[in-house]
Amino acid sequence: MSLEPRPPITPLVREWTLRCHDDPYLERLKEASLQILERVGVRFGSAQALDLLGNAGAHVDRATGVVRLPPGLVRDAMSRAPRWFDLGARDPSCDLHLDERTTFCTSDGCGTEIVDQATGAVRRSTKEDLAAVTRLTDYLPSMAFWWPTVAAGDCGETAQLHELDAGWNNTVKHLQGMVNGAREARYAVEMATVVAGSREELRRRPLLSDLIGTVSPLVVDRDAIEAALVFAEAGVPVAFVSMPTMGTTAPSTRAGALALGAAELVAATVVLQIAHPGAPVLHSTMPSYADPRTGGFVSFPLDNRARSLPTEVAHAWGVPSEAAACGTDSRDAGTWQEGVEDGVDLALAAWEGCELLPSVGLINVYTRFSAADLMLGHDLYERVRYALLDVELDDESLALAVIADVGPGGHFLGHGHTRQHLRGTFVRAVTHEPAAGGGYRDPLEVAKERAAAILAGHVPEPLGDDERRELTRILAAADAELRS
Repeated sequence: MSLEPRPPITPLVREWTLRCHDDPYLERLKEASLQILERVGVRFGSAQALDLLGNAGAHVDRATGVVRLPPGLVRDAMSRAPRWFDLGARDPSCDLHLDERTTFCTSDGCGTEIVDQATGAVRRSTKEDLAAVTRLTDYLPSMAFWWPTVAAGDCGETAQLHELDAGWNNTVKHLQGMVNGAREARYAVEMATVVAGSREELRRRPLLSDLIGTVSPLVVDRDAIEAALVFAEAGVPVAFVSMPTMGTTAPSTRAGALALGAAELVAATVVLQIAHPGAPVLHSTMPSYADPRTGGFVSFPLDNRARSLPTEVAHAWGVPSEAAACGTDSRDAGTWQEGVEDGVDLALAAWEGCELLPSVGLINVYTRFSAADLMLGHDLYERVRYALLDVELDDESLALAVIADVGPGGHFLGHGHTRQHLRGTFVRAVTHEPAAGGGYRDPLEVAKERAAAILAGHVPEPLGDDERRELTRILAAADAELRS
C-alpha cells in the first residue's frame, strides 16, 4: 500500500463535555483525601522532601518519614499549580496546548513484551523495538505525544534514558518519559536541553514531561520525589500517577481507593509547589482490581463504574488530568474483549474532559505490544473522534434543493450533490477494506499490512548530527555512572 506523508495530529475535540458529578460530590472526595493527609499522613523516603514539608509547617516524624499535612497548607500549595499549560515538541506544529475542549492521546506503556512483526513470536522488548514502535506512533495522527510504549529491556539500569534517546531519534512529537531518580532526572534534563537548544527554551516550550508513580498505600519514595524536584526546577512538567489496587494496596471500595490515590498525588504535588511554585503538574489515578479467586491484577471487570471520577477529581484539585483509562485484559490482538474494553474507555475519556490520555497498543494487562493492535486501536480512536464532531446545518448539508430535485420515490445516486459528497461521507474503516473476491478483508490482516507499510516507508525527521552526538555522549556518561 502507498504511504502518504505524516498527517497532522488529530486530537479529540469536544463540542460538549460530559459532567458526571457535581461540586458537592467532588468536594466530599477532596475532604476525604484531606482527612487522610492530616490524620494518617504520607511516608516520604527523601530527606529533601521532609525538610521542605517541615519548613512549610507540616508535621514530620523523622524516625518513620511519615508526614501529616494540615488542610490549609495543602490547599494553599495546590492553588499555585497551573490549571493548564503547553507541551512543546521537536516540530513546533506538534506542540500541545492543553485546554478544556481537547484530549491528546498516545499509546499505552510501558510494555515488557512484543509480538515480533516478522515471526509473530512473543519475546522481551528491546531499545530497537522501541525505536520501531516510535516510528509507528510518530506517523499516526491519533498519537499526539510519545510514551515509551515498550521498555528498552536490553539497556539495564539506564533503560529509562535509552528510551528517551530512542524517542528523540524517532519522533518529532512531545516526549513523556518514565524517569525516576535524581541522577537519572539530571541526565534526562541534560538530554532535553540539547534537543531544545537551551535551558531557557526548554522551560518556555518543554519538549519533555515525565510520569512518576507513587507507591500505594501512601508512600512517595526517594527516587520518585527527588526526580520530580529536578524536573520541576528545570520547568519540565511532571505527571504523578497512583495505582491503588482495590483489596490489596487500597480499600476494596472504589471511593476509598480514589480518596487514597488522590491523597498520594496531592502530597507529591504539595512538595513541588513548595519548592517551585507554579511547577506544571498533572494527576493520574489508575484504580485496578485484585481478583478474589486468584489474587491476579485485573484492569477491566464487568462492574467498572465511574471511570470519569479520576479526571473530575484532578480538575477539582485544579490540575490537568492524565487519565490512565484505556487498557485491556485480553491476551490477543483483535479480540471481542479488546474492542469492548478499549472502545468503552476511549469514548468515556473523550467525553469526560481529560487533557492527556495514554490509550491503545498494549494487551495482556498492559504488558504486551502488538503493531496490529496499535493499528486497530487507531481505528477505534478515529471512530470516537468522529463521534464527537457535530453535524453541520448549512444549506449545502441540509440539501433541501437536492431533496426537491429528486422528489418522492426518486433516487439520489445519480445526482451531482451525491457525487460531490459521498466519498467524504463514507470514511473507510479498517473493517471496510474490500476483498478481491467480494466482501471485506479480515481487519486484523489489514491492520498488520498497514503497520508494515508505515515501518517500511516512514522515516521521521532526524536529529542533527551534533544533537545525536551529544545524546550519545550523555548516555555514555550515564551508563558509566549508573551501571557501576
